[in-house]
Amino acid sequence: MLKHKDLVKLGEQLGIDKLGVARAEAIRDHDLTAWLNKGYHGQMGYMENNREKRQDPTVLMTGAQSVISAFINYHQKEAQPDLDGRISRYARSIDYHVTVKDLLHKLAAKLLEPEVTGMSRKERAKVYRVFVDSAPVMEKHWAIQAGIGWQGKHTNIITTDLGSWGFLGEIITTVAFDEYDTPVADHCGTCTACIDACPTNAIIKPYELDGSRCISYATIELDANEKIPSDIREHMEEWFFGCDICQDVCPWNRSAPASQADAFQPVAGFADGECPDFHQMDEERFNKDFGQTPLERPGLAGLRRNQLKRD
Repeated sequence: MLKHKDLVKLGEQLGIDKLGVARAEAIRDHDLTAWLNKGYHGQMGYMENNREKRQDPTVLMTGAQSVISAFINYHQKEAQPDLDGRISRYARSIDYHVTVKDLLHKLAAKLLEPEVTGMSRKERAKVYRVFVDSAPVMEKHWAIQAGIGWQGKHTNIITTDLGSWGFLGEIITTVAFDEYDTPVADHCGTCTACIDACPTNAIIKPYELDGSRCISYATIELDANEKIPSDIREHMEEWFFGCDICQDVCPWNRSAPASQADAFQPVAGFADGECPDFHQMDEERFNKDFGQTPLERPGLAGLRRNQLKRD
């Protein structure tokens, strides 16, 4: 059995901003099917796959007993006026999938050292698995259950001390803990700042997001060969990768501290603070400057579609 205090201590040593752990149990109170039936996932067909695994970690991993949830702060305090309102803040550094996953593997290896010493990678996968936005895991649900924060009206996870500028990741393990965290209360109150500010009305009502109307969806998930729907395009302003509007207006982010992790500093292509013109860039330059960032997802073709041509 693992000790909760050891988890907290290791998290502090590794620079993980928030950690919590919940019992691995089937999710009973999240109606994923209703959200999918409304078509809110748009072309994100992967959301329809592996529903049983998505709603029950014991199906995803045989014998799972605990779900460790991590929140990694990526907020950069220094404003970049030429990038703000165009490229989402999380996308200006090396791809978080790699950075956060490496960090959680280090945590798991240290935390479970007695159980996994001498095991091969394949054998370790029967004791723990690490997930960062890469498998059918309800990340926000587990962040709530692990006491990380609450799901705001914009559907992002909000914490009282770090706001919502954070990446989520999980470790699912077959080992139990001596104690588990409990969910924190919702602190959104009567605030509707995120709903009022969303230019495409993607936040249908508090806690309900139509992903297919979100600027982030249109600029990242929509196939690069497809046109962005006109009713979204006309409200995108200058955004061409992601969107930070609902987080920018959230009162809980007014005093959000900057990340202490060097990994989330802007890559060289953004170092001068100027916004690249992807219409004037070739594939070789793009791959060199941005091939290891989230911008690789839509690729150069998608970014050219998204970005307004400059005069």
